[in-house]
Formats: sequence, C-alpha cells, structure tokens
Amino acid sequence: MSKSIRKAVFPVAGLGTRFLPATKAMPKEMLTVVDRPLIQHVVDEAREAGIEHFIFVTGRNKGIIEDHFDRQFELETTLEQRGKTAELEALQKDLPQPGQMSFTRQQEPLGLGHAVWCARDIVGDEPFAVLLPDMLIHSKKSCLAQMIDAYDTNSSANLLAVEEVAPEEAHRYGIVGRGDARGAAFDITEMVEKPAPGSAPSNFMILGRYILQPEIFDLLGTQVKGAGNEIQLTDAMIRLHKDQSFHGFAYEGTVYDCGDRIGFLSANTAFALAREDISKEYRKALNRILQDF
Repeated sequence: MSKSIRKAVFPVAGLGTRFLPATKAMPKEMLTVVDRPLIQHVVDEAREAGIEHFIFVTGRNKGIIEDHFDRQFELETTLEQRGKTAELEALQKDLPQPGQMSFTRQQEPLGLGHAVWCARDIVGDEPFAVLLPDMLIHSKKSCLAQMIDAYDTNSSANLLAVEEVAPEEAHRYGIVGRGDARGAAFDITEMVEKPAPGSAPSNFMILGRYILQPEIFDLLGTQVKGAGNEIQLTDAMIRLHKDQSFHGFAYEGTVYDCGDRIGFLSANTAFALAREDISKEYRKALNRILQDF
C-alpha cells in the first residue's frame, strides 16, 4: 500500500438541517446505513486506502463521534461475559489504533474551506486527503484507494474525484472543465462553484473526495467568502490552480448523497442488498412493501 498519502481530513461539523428532527440531538454522520454509522463507512474507505491518521473537524454536540471511535469497556466486558465473541471482535476491528485519531473544532459554521483550514496544524506540510461523509461510495475497491493509485501513477499535484451529472443539474455543484486524458485521470482546465444554468464548462461534478497539497492552507487562510456567504474550498482550489496542476479522476463505483433523504434511503437499500447475510430476506421484504404500495 502506498504511503504517499498518510492523513485524511473528515469535515463533520455540519448541522444536518436536511434531516431534522432526526439530527436535532444526534450528528447526521451517526445516522446508520444498515448497521454502521455513515462516518464509519467513510473511515473504512480511508483505512482500506492505507490512511494512517484520521483527522475529524467537529463542532458542538459532535462528541458522540469521538466516543464512537473510542473503547467502551463496559460494553466490551459485557459482550465478553456473555460469550458474544463475534460482536466483540467486530467492535475492536473497527477502531483505529491509539494515536491515529485527532479531533479539532470548527467553532463557526463558515463553510467547507474553513473546516479544512482548521486541520492545517495537524496535517502539516504534506499532501492529504479530504473525504466528505455525506457522499457514500459503494465500490469493489474503495474510491480513495483508487485515487491514491492514480495519484502515484501520474505524480499528480492535486486530484479530485469526479462524477458525471445531467447537464441541467450542473448548476447545483462544483464543476470542472475537462482537458487532456492522463491515464485514468484527466487534466482539469477550470473549476466553477455552482455555475449559472447553461454556463458549466462540463457535466463533471466534484464528488467529495480530494487529494490536495498543503499549499492550499495558506490560500484558505486568506480566502474571502463565496457562495452561501461561506469560505468555499473550490474557490481556494481555483487560486491554487494558477500554480499547481489539478486532475480529475472518474472512479469506479456508485455514489449516494446521504445528505439527501432519497440518497440516504437509496444507500441503505444498496448496502443491504450487497450484504450476503441479509440480502435475500431484505429483497423479499422490499418486494412485499412494493406490492402494498
């Protein structure tokens, strides 16, 4: 496994307003897809890619995320006493090792760019990954692992996972312009955050998986507010693009936007059907429900 990218940043300070009232007291990242919290799925993706240090940018009322990745001795002791070996091993397997996690707070809701900037001292002077927990990707090989392979092959300065969207929906996303092919990736000619309808340079959206160089932090520290009156990561990347190359990477897999109700429900269905232990019974249950409606 490549050691070119050792650290990953997980921005988890969002309020989850699209899922109220469920997220009134519980972070949206702890909503479960089948039987695993959303944030656990994304951390698993990073772990498969060889990430060694997991950096969480949190906010108020997000302490449960930190607790989720910690030991729970009472629970572990109870499982051991009751002979629930499989459940105990599953809990322990999911935990990062001591010292592999860092937590820092984004004390104001100033946008994704500001959240990434909050991790600057922990990341230090090395390239790093950013994974948005809202975007859950189902694939045979983790999206980030695919990206790191492409990054190492192409000696990419900055690499963004991209996804094709319907042209009429391009105005809802950060969009890149497509240039020359570069192996499994392509040169990015420009980036636009939520372009006006009909003006997008392509229909390739920035997906929510990034490999970035540390020079982005200096730019984020001076970035003015953009769309939504927030500090946008895309705006800082546009500035960095003047000095460094950016490449787009069309990964193999299917993305589910779990910040959206339909995307979240679709992810539960897809991940359940992919589970050998429950897929058969779940398919039967789905068919019964569909017949009723």
